Amino acid sequence: MRLLLPVGLAALLIAAGCSKDKDVEPPAVLVNFPATLPVKKLWSEGVGGGKKQLVLRLGLGPAVDNGVVFAASHKGEVLAASLDTGRHLWVKKLKLPISAGPAAGSGMVVVGTSKGAIVALDGATGRELWRQHVNSELLSDPAISEKVVVMRSVDGRLHGLDARNGKELWSVEQQVPRLSLRGTATPIIAKEVAISGFDNGKVMAVSLTSGDTVWDTALASPHGRTELDRLVDVDSAVRAVGDNVFATGFQGRTAMLALDSGQLWWGHDMSSYRGLAVDADNLYVTQSDGIVVALRQRDGSELWRNSKLKLRRLSTPVLTSTAVAVADFQGYLHWLDKNTGELVARERIAKERVSNAPVAVDDTVVVLTDGGKLAAYRATPPAVPAAVPANPSAAVQPDASPPAATTDPAAPPAPASAEPATPAAAPATPPPTP
Repeated sequence: MRLLLPVGLAALLIAAGCSKDKDVEPPAVLVNFPATLPVKKLWSEGVGGGKKQLVLRLGLGPAVDNGVVFAASHKGEVLAASLDTGRHLWVKKLKLPISAGPAAGSGMVVVGTSKGAIVALDGATGRELWRQHVNSELLSDPAISEKVVVMRSVDGRLHGLDARNGKELWSVEQQVPRLSLRGTATPIIAKEVAISGFDNGKVMAVSLTSGDTVWDTALASPHGRTELDRLVDVDSAVRAVGDNVFATGFQGRTAMLALDSGQLWWGHDMSSYRGLAVDADNLYVTQSDGIVVALRQRDGSELWRNSKLKLRRLSTPVLTSTAVAVADFQGYLHWLDKNTGELVARERIAKERVSNAPVAVDDTVVVLTDGGKLAAYRATPPAVPAAVPANPSAAVQPDASPPAATTDPAAPPAPASAEPATPAAAPATPPPTP
């Protein structure tokens, strides 16, 4: 039952709500649109995946650190390549069934296996630093800090390991339901706490040094008569921005919580098993039905939604400077405008699905398909033309003296704004020159 696949589950849920005389809604058909965001393919590479890797639904996704891309295959190969050129820096063959990671940070690369092994490699050379073992399969990236590596296992445990030697420092546990989605949430580290979602619908924060529980908040509570109805997995990484945490769960809610206490500030009923991305002001959610929704961070109000990729089993969204990028089950990578949600670009990576989250660095997006095809794309926003004065004759001549400024002594000076003034947006098309 633990091996239930998200796609099969989605089919069961749809079938449960439909009579046998009704047709199941098919995935949205891709239609042509005017591409307004130029996209360039930088490079592509095979990472030794194969058909077996496609079937197993592993937690293998790319990672980027200091301009280096890291990827792994189920056959045990770990690859480091240049982000800009794809040139190989090193390749390590571990001869282990890798099922989680890699994650990169603090000079190391960490992967997990389907048999519970955790292996740390030197990020510069690929040399093995240490190896540890836990008693459960690993299906998500670890979180790495200078002192602690945090990893989730499918048995509901969150493990804290010493980053120097891999020794287990602490372990905490949440109850695992009898039936859950295949996959586990990727933990994050924020302000000396490790935060992760769990299969019982809870989000928990623990002290990074001691493993003591700081807070434990239910994002959703199981309800319904069947085991399928009662699925409330939080299988995606939460995101921390300042003093707030944003989380989303399957058949649950998308919500904002306080980082220090776990208090729920706002929440909206929304189902997602892929996750969300956040920027300075907004968050972007890939729903279980393939609809992409943008919400305002401050109050959770909806800004836009795009239904043109409905039921295409989208990946976790990632953000470039102007767009939201998601991949789908047919190997397409889509870019949506951050402000409007409209499609602005599309590229096909391979004829394989993409389940794990891509990675975005500035305007470069790195994607690894479930079959092991690794590719990098750069989407450079077109330059906005400079505005031309509507009346050039009104411009001040070099030898003309500007008029003296006048002030109204009765009017107090304008108070300084707490936020910088927003510059006027340049017009998309310059006005005609007289």
